[in-house]
Amino acid sequence: MPHSEPTPYPVGLHKLAFGGDYNPEQWPEEVWHEDVRLMREAGVTMVSVGIFSWALLEPEQGTYDFGWLDRLLDLLHVNGVRADLGTPTVVPPAWFYRAHPEALPLSRDGVRLAFGSRGAICHSSAPYRVAAANITEQLARRYANHPALAMWHVHNEYGVPVSACYCDNCAAHFRRWLTARHGSVEAVNEAWGTAFWGQRYRSLDDIDPPRTTPTVGNPAQQLDYARFADATMRENFTAERDILHRLAPGIPVTTNFMTALSQCDSVDYWAWGREVDLVTNDHYLITDGRRTHVNLAMAADLTRSVAGGGPWLLLEHSTSGVNWQPRNPAKRPGEMARNSLAHVARGSEGAMFFQWRQSRRGAEKFHSAMVPHAGTDSRIWREVSALGAGLGLLEDVRSTRTVADVAMLWDWQSWWAQRLEWRPSEEHDARERADTFYASLYDQHLTVDFAHPDADLSGYPLVVVPALYLATEESGRNLRRYVENGGTLVVSYFSGIVDTDDAVHPGPYPGAFRDVLGLTVEEFSPLGEGGTVRLITPEGAPEGPELTGDVWSDVVIPRGAETVWAYADGIPAGRPAVTRNRLGEGTAWYISTRLSGPGLDTVLARAAADAGIEPRTGLPYDVEVVRRTGDTGSYLFVINHSDAEADVALDAPGTELLTGEPAVDKLAVPAGAVRVVRLDG
Repeated sequence: MPHSEPTPYPVGLHKLAFGGDYNPEQWPEEVWHEDVRLMREAGVTMVSVGIFSWALLEPEQGTYDFGWLDRLLDLLHVNGVRADLGTPTVVPPAWFYRAHPEALPLSRDGVRLAFGSRGAICHSSAPYRVAAANITEQLARRYANHPALAMWHVHNEYGVPVSACYCDNCAAHFRRWLTARHGSVEAVNEAWGTAFWGQRYRSLDDIDPPRTTPTVGNPAQQLDYARFADATMRENFTAERDILHRLAPGIPVTTNFMTALSQCDSVDYWAWGREVDLVTNDHYLITDGRRTHVNLAMAADLTRSVAGGGPWLLLEHSTSGVNWQPRNPAKRPGEMARNSLAHVARGSEGAMFFQWRQSRRGAEKFHSAMVPHAGTDSRIWREVSALGAGLGLLEDVRSTRTVADVAMLWDWQSWWAQRLEWRPSEEHDARERADTFYASLYDQHLTVDFAHPDADLSGYPLVVVPALYLATEESGRNLRRYVENGGTLVVSYFSGIVDTDDAVHPGPYPGAFRDVLGLTVEEFSPLGEGGTVRLITPEGAPEGPELTGDVWSDVVIPRGAETVWAYADGIPAGRPAVTRNRLGEGTAWYISTRLSGPGLDTVLARAAADAGIEPRTGLPYDVEVVRRTGDTGSYLFVINHSDAEADVALDAPGTELLTGEPAVDKLAVPAGAVRVVRLDG
């Protein structure tokens, strides 16, 4: 019988998870037996099933066909493959929309989206909620005790492709949400600043969603609507989760996140991470010229942080190219394994893919899969099988935790607020700042935890804040306590500016962070297109390198902070550009322009020295070194993304698990390869 409480791991899975989305309904049933034979050959331990199957499971309202799913789950069980069983609520059937066309989402411009894709859902729709709860209950009652069941997978990628609907049902729901959040129409007027442009409301009934307006709409209303849309999706998730907990106790419930800032921007994953039993994530390489392996590492670190540093699982990535970007290159030989093991290094309890067998029809028929159109006589299949064998050798890594060196503050709601219209410069981009700060720390071989601005930061010697436009007074006090107690803080420009309602904090910028930084900002001075500013060490200070900033500058007034670099030109010429404030036992740095590359590296290295973090010299560029530790030991992952062999010094001897070779003093890692050393002692 199932346990009374859900576990944080897939039930019955005693190895790292390896497999992918399995959609057997796309194939004749005789293919299923070939599939499970190949799954055994490749070392597959778990597959995700039923995610898009509502129309097959309930072909008419109240009429069910579970026979094919019964046979599939029985077949998986006999062959030793666990099932991550989906509730198919991301794709309501055609019959549902025929009966409830109002459940299709309405765009901000008043366009009703049509059936024929996926995720076309108004999450405020009462008929949708009833139908979703019903199919979830039917699945739970039928399969709660099935021996193949390892985990429940609710819906699919909430927030993609649609998070917000602007219909009248949503308007009524939004008013109820505003009542719960603010309490009264007077409080809404105060929070939204409706005295501006004569927007004052006399009744909550007068409030609609922020639909398209003649010019810029109320930013606080738009921010609240983003919160409402996120909370409404989460309500639907928790409704399904609670049904599954009640009818299938002991089985963990998840939904697949998309934490990479390049992939989903409408979900507050700090809030969602508290609602799932096991955090899972989907990640796909973005081929827009950025260093893809750095984006991957960042997404993995962010997912682990959403999981509170505990177990999480990569539920989807690709074996090779995808099909939904403007250009979809194949992965190079060995890249799939590097991607997979980089996620494991940063805390994932396995590596799953979309999908098992490449589709012949539909929108994703050119998306790579574990079994490609080329079949088993292909490079992809050989690499899939080799990866399955490799993951099988890393079983003891399960339940260990990734060791981080520094923390980066990130808040999705602050990102939503910053992206609203009419900010000082359209070139300032919170995602760009986060990516750039992360890349600098990555290149200094520092492993990053992400943290909410109100989190306990006492365990980190260094905390960086690349973009936190919205910050509460409590967040400011939290950072002040952190620095006073000995921490080192680095804050980038346009942070601490507004409160939770997008209202500028009283007094000078940077609002919530004035005290900890020991300065005020008299005026923002964004640069023109292509403009730059030079930063030099001030007269009488030790000589340092000249730095170059772009996009932004501030007119900074020190209030106790010392000037480390000053502006040599531009409107703030002669004034501080980078400052350092000693406060209690710690220090707080402020960067008032956009620094990148060597310039940002220089400042962060100085801050790291303040924090007592030793420079990690001797590690090659684009070679990751990440450690996981736990009851079973300490494991060093060395991932070589470069085209040359890398030699990495070891702190202790050990055994390389993928080859079985001893590792003493120094580890040689071939170009493009991964090595995992279980350290002795």
